[in-house]
Amino acid sequence: MTQQNLLVELFVEELPPRALNKLGQAFSSVLAEQLRAQGLAAADAVVTAFASPRRLAAHVSGVLAQAADKAVLQKLMPVTVGLDAAGQATPALLKKLQALGADVSHPAAAVAALKRQPDGKAEALFYDSVVKGATLTAGLQKALDEALARLPIPKVMQYQLETNGGIDQFLPGWTSVNFVRPAHRLIALHGSAVVPVKALGLSAGNSTQGHRFEARVPAVVVPHADQYAQVLKTEGAVIASFAERRAEIVRQLQAAAAQVGGGVQPIEDEALLDEVTALVERPNVLVCAFEKQFLDVPQECLILTMKANQKYFPLLDAAGKLTNQFLVVSNISPEDASAVIGGNERVVRPRLADAKFFFDQDRKKTLESRVEGLSKVVYHNKLGTQGERVARVCALAQAIGQLLGGDLLARQAEQAARLAKTDLLTDMVGEFPELQGIMGGYYARHDGLPVEIAEAIEDHYKPRFAGDELPRNPVGVVVALADKFETLVGMFGIGNLPSGDKDPFALRRHALGVIRMLTEKDLAIDLSALLALAASVFGDKITDASSALTEFMYDRLASSLREQGFSAQEVDAVLALQPQRLSDVARRLAAVRAFATLPESPALAAANKRIGNILKKAGEVDAHVNVALLQEDAERNLLAAMHKLLPESTARFEAGDFTASLQTLAALRAPVDAFFDDVMVNAEAMDLRLNRQGLLKSLHLAMNRVADLSRLAA
Repeated sequence: MTQQNLLVELFVEELPPRALNKLGQAFSSVLAEQLRAQGLAAADAVVTAFASPRRLAAHVSGVLAQAADKAVLQKLMPVTVGLDAAGQATPALLKKLQALGADVSHPAAAVAALKRQPDGKAEALFYDSVVKGATLTAGLQKALDEALARLPIPKVMQYQLETNGGIDQFLPGWTSVNFVRPAHRLIALHGSAVVPVKALGLSAGNSTQGHRFEARVPAVVVPHADQYAQVLKTEGAVIASFAERRAEIVRQLQAAAAQVGGGVQPIEDEALLDEVTALVERPNVLVCAFEKQFLDVPQECLILTMKANQKYFPLLDAAGKLTNQFLVVSNISPEDASAVIGGNERVVRPRLADAKFFFDQDRKKTLESRVEGLSKVVYHNKLGTQGERVARVCALAQAIGQLLGGDLLARQAEQAARLAKTDLLTDMVGEFPELQGIMGGYYARHDGLPVEIAEAIEDHYKPRFAGDELPRNPVGVVVALADKFETLVGMFGIGNLPSGDKDPFALRRHALGVIRMLTEKDLAIDLSALLALAASVFGDKITDASSALTEFMYDRLASSLREQGFSAQEVDAVLALQPQRLSDVARRLAAVRAFATLPESPALAAANKRIGNILKKAGEVDAHVNVALLQEDAERNLLAAMHKLLPESTARFEAGDFTASLQTLAALRAPVDAFFDDVMVNAEAMDLRLNRQGLLKSLHLAMNRVADLSRLAA
């Protein structure tokens, strides 16, 4: 069978830039998946995705012109339906065979050719046939339809496409097409041969269009599937590969920065790089500049407006400070680029002037003077205004500060919490909401507030995302905890819980932020105490959701720990106890991991599980042992070993040395094994039974202080 490489391209109007790479990958992967499913492409076929602002394409290696025929064993019907009492074919069977194309001129021969096989409790008739392999035209049509249908397009547009077949030659027909953007050309090449498929009202050919302004020819003819990328680059002035175009932009950015000199580097922003890659077909990086007077504005403002509004790459010096130069990724490469450079410099100037105006105007009012205005801003219709929210955060920050650092930290935390949200009323944050907190820090320094307060205001949203840094000082940590707990408890208290992939209030991120601060800052405060404090500041505005929120917090902690490399078994053992000091969790996990390596570990874990099952069936058990009721040597020896080892284990536990605490228990293996070999726990005499259960209860409590060791049992 003829085997050639396949190229499919859909040429469209400008695609959504932020979705382009995902669209390109989805188009190529689904196309190849469908070809493999039909036997037209091998499992190891190499798939290359192409995606530019005006095209989606895929190159698949080793595609057959026709798939191999397949032997198919098809179930027909139960034997009792297909054959009569004499074993002859029934009319129903003959009709079925005829529909499948079998020769029924000799019914006896047709029946003899069938297979009888068990089918559940009955026996069925099966027909052995050969299904002809799919042709490339039919198979590619199906694959192309599926690839287009499964593109991750959040919203499609409808447009009209002129077609033949109107009322008369002067009134051509029109058809409605639904797609992300209007499509204009379709290529389908198997080697050098066009595959006659259709999509979105277009018939496949071998030509496309190149760069909108710099293509050498109006229509780029692709002679062979393997020449697509090269012909498009030379004749069409387009780099079709998203990855290749992205790498070229990175190369040019670095080269331009080196040309500027002084150790400057373009800002690193993967999302911006992806978006710019999706905006240009042949990148050309140019160096531009703006007036140095704008550098008096906080660099975060200038960087944000250049990145978000203009898609520019600001240049930073070796110290990370913004310079007055920036890089533009142009889609054209004129011999004289001065007009392009001048145009971009002219466009960015008003943006920077706006930022400077906002900054100057905002500094005319202190943060303190803005506090009252928060009472006019709605936070949530069930939780009141931002002013009410700030009052709750202040009370909570003061209480947490008192627990962690006494009066001074409590006063500082209350002041920072009172001012933390005031920058929401500034012009700068109104224009750039991403700068909330950051601008508050700048304005706090301008107002002459202590550095601890200014940093706390700036940091209280941290960590904003996975891997983000934590607040720099204790005041910031306290205010960040108060802010996040107020959100979590409030939203859970009014029933706004995250579900599936929907989390409009970022409660999962808030929970992870709390977990990181409690663990990484090693804060000596119980999770239950924090939840109780947070619930108290709401009064009767919310219902008690502490149980659901506690489960939610430990679920997020479990996920985080597994991502850090701890096994599900280790995490389960530690979190089964729901330790209140999250700062202890890492040490508990280390202790469990060390304990699991001991030779005594499997036996003790299994014994622990057995003890737990006994106590669960026994119901309420008092952890008390009457020495006079100990009749067997094994139970006396176990109690003696416990009296010897448990005080040391307890002392190590209370000192925070969880590893030593668990390892001390390893010596209990022999007396525990002997106890279960020689002692009947559920003795007929009730006093003996309760005493032995009490002994096991004491042992169970001591063994499971660091973690639930039964979770380590195989």
